[in-house]
Amino acid sequence: MLSDETPQDETLLETLPLDAWHRAQGARMVPFAGYEMPIQYEGIVAEHNWTRTSASLFDVSHMGQLTLKGDNAAHELEKLLPGAISNLKPGKMRYSLLLTEAGGVIDDLMVTNTGPHLALVVNGACKWDDIAHLREHLPDDITLTHFDDFALLALQGPEAGAVLEELIPGTRELTFMTAGLFEWTRDGKTAHLWISRAGYTGEDGFEISVHEGCAEDLANALIADDRVKPAGLGARDSLRLEAGLPLYGHDLDQNIDPVSADLSFALSKKRRSEGGYLGHKAVAARLADAEGGTLARRRVGLLLDGRMPAREGADVFAGDTKVGIVTSGGFSPTLGRPIAMAYVDALHAAEGTALECEVRGKRLPATVSPMPFVPHRYFRGS
Repeated sequence: MLSDETPQDETLLETLPLDAWHRAQGARMVPFAGYEMPIQYEGIVAEHNWTRTSASLFDVSHMGQLTLKGDNAAHELEKLLPGAISNLKPGKMRYSLLLTEAGGVIDDLMVTNTGPHLALVVNGACKWDDIAHLREHLPDDITLTHFDDFALLALQGPEAGAVLEELIPGTRELTFMTAGLFEWTRDGKTAHLWISRAGYTGEDGFEISVHEGCAEDLANALIADDRVKPAGLGARDSLRLEAGLPLYGHDLDQNIDPVSADLSFALSKKRRSEGGYLGHKAVAARLADAEGGTLARRRVGLLLDGRMPAREGADVFAGDTKVGIVTSGGFSPTLGRPIAMAYVDALHAAEGTALECEVRGKRLPATVSPMPFVPHRYFRGS
């Protein structure tokens, strides 16, 4: 279901801080983003459904955890991102994009104002390229730190808030896209945790940055609650697909711009006109194309008939004409039918458009559908 962008030499794979813990929990490990990572424990569908009804613990320690520190860090970062960073208040998060001069997506990432510095979480498969890009373009007085000795755990699902509040009081005060520093004491030892209320499943949940020396204790404390079970990459992928969230290296890459990717929400209104960031000229041209109805292609959702899924690489047709390609696809456990994301010619991107996906020499009927396929259930406050 998941694959990295390129084949990997398994002898060169890195291990997660919780590698032994995953194996003890019965995980099946696979190569992904340069690491050996758990793809499933009990089973992908079971883990998917548990996340939708209770809470699952995912290990996403392959992601890059970075900080930028300096008097003008936000201003300098805005030269590389199309979002507003300078007005980000302490404890607030924002989704944004690293772009090429041509407007292609180098990576999508989360930026948080922690107060003392900016924290970035970048994708594992391209974190080293991201670090090189940032170091190349940021001035020397901005200090970039890579916290490679920290794990990142994601607790996701409708019970996540209640579970975490019992373990770490005060976390219930966080709302979607906010974060804070918390202390967790166990056996007389205190760990400092950076916790954000966010995730990649479409469900309520948290991402917890914890030093690798405390990661196993925290993981054990979380799964000691009957509402929590470990889950792997397989369920994370099927959940993010239902949530309509793109995966870098599949639905996003340097040949895809934010407008075609339906990520215009990440382009702050003021900066669309004022620019000032790498790739602005190219992105502004795509925005003009979209407004004028001349955009070449768009990322869309597809609902397929039958039971056979269309996977990445499947061609999309309108009649006898190829009009696009599937970039992510699979069977939706929640909807009980196949779903997919695809890039299609803009003339065929309207909701309700009837198309076909070619799978194993067969044409499968598909309909352009709005995303998310399953409504998000983020906690935005009472």
